[in-house]
Amino acid sequence: MTKKILIEGMSCGHCVNHVKEALGELSGVTNVDVDLSAKTAVLEASVDISDEEIKYTIEDVGYEVVKIEVL
Repeated sequence: MTKKILIEGMSCGHCVNHVKEALGELSGVTNVDVDLSAKTAVLEASVDISDEEIKYTIEDVGYEVVKIEVL
């Protein structure tokens, strides 16, 4: 399962690291790539992770999820 997440509120490398670490702690995640300039994260996982869980995880560290799409 691969999902692309559009995120608002990231402004620096610290923000990227916060999002990457938070998503990386979700069960089943195999890879996370966060792009500051595109304001996106691409999440790869061996299991299906609900959009609600992804949204909660990102918002819990202080950022806003605008859109989640399956790739």
